[in-house]
Amino acid sequence: MPKLKTHKGAKARLHISGTGKIMQGKVGGSHLRRHKPKRTKRQYGEMVALAPCNVKRIRKLIPTGVG
Repeated sequence: MPKLKTHKGAKARLHISGTGKIMQGKVGGSHLRRHKPKRTKRQYGEMVALAPCNVKRIRKLIPTGVG
């Protein structure tokens, strides 16, 4: 059986929280930010939990839980 490899793109974009949830950054945070309100720009720094429908698929990309 070959070794399980981590998907490097998934590793860069996602991380696993202490409770085991897969967290991702918010979309649209690096494009056209000048005209957005301060509150909106501040919220781009936060991570959000991945949608439940995608968790099973993403777990296969990060088999060892690195992140």
